[in-house]
Amino acid sequence: MTSDASHRQAPPAPLHVLGALALELRGDAAVARHALSQAQVGPLADLIARDLAGFAPQAAALELVVVGAHYDPVEVLRPGWPLHHELDQLAVRAPGRREAEGRIVAFGAHEDRLPGTLSPSPDFAGGPLRLVPFLLGGDPDIAARVGDAFETSLLERGMAGADTALAAQEAFGLQVEHARYLTVHDLAAMMAMQYEHAGLAPLWPILETALLQPDGEEWLDTPPEPLIHYADGEARIAMFSPPAWHARYAPEAPCDSDDCRAQLNRRYQHFEARLRQIAAVLGAHGVPVTFVHCEDGEQARDQL
Repeated sequence: MTSDASHRQAPPAPLHVLGALALELRGDAAVARHALSQAQVGPLADLIARDLAGFAPQAAALELVVVGAHYDPVEVLRPGWPLHHELDQLAVRAPGRREAEGRIVAFGAHEDRLPGTLSPSPDFAGGPLRLVPFLLGGDPDIAARVGDAFETSLLERGMAGADTALAAQEAFGLQVEHARYLTVHDLAAMMAMQYEHAGLAPLWPILETALLQPDGEEWLDTPPEPLIHYADGEARIAMFSPPAWHARYAPEAPCDSDDCRAQLNRRYQHFEARLRQIAAVLGAHGVPVTFVHCEDGEQARDQL
């Protein structure tokens, strides 16, 4: 005979709501601290919990996990959401019952070191928008409702409380112009607009696929942009020799003057600079990049 216990289903895995407290900084004001001590992060986490419950009261029934540090958007917007994943993994080992309703777990620095891989990268310090990531998890039904509420409301009415903004300003030693809450999807939408203004709109479909469908596939195949194929979790970028580039991007009649050849050379150098720029942006977002040397400009797509 089989016992009833063998027919019991395992409880569903907690569903998580991923977001951040976004701090828009004033001008070139100095930033005193990028990470808070354990004693400093607790009061800020309490204020964040209160604010989030104000947007969706059921958020108070979920576990809130916060890190006392601020990051550049490129450190948050990465495939697999590694910062939020690290918060979740660290919360598993935190003291207390994880299923306790309304538990708040806040991670601060000990002797200037944050746990795990939470330390912000100095390579991305100094930007005008800094993010304090948070994670809400627990009962899947409640988390789903809270997540839906946040996705439909935070972008429009997600301003942080005045005391929360002041607490973040004083704790980190920076100057806050605006403080608001965003989901990671809100943040991605904002980044898409920023990249459009920066002339990087053609790259966004690659980044969006890497973020939201990391197992998916996407192409950038719109000359004069570099040729990129995202698949299997990496971006493969075609690198062309001058003749191969000429065949793909400038197939007009061969030049017969020094001026024409100089103009083509400048276009090729511009293409190489654009390729380096795009590769750097992908790398900043944690998307692995592989360069593929293509000697045949017309058949390059087949090589990617």
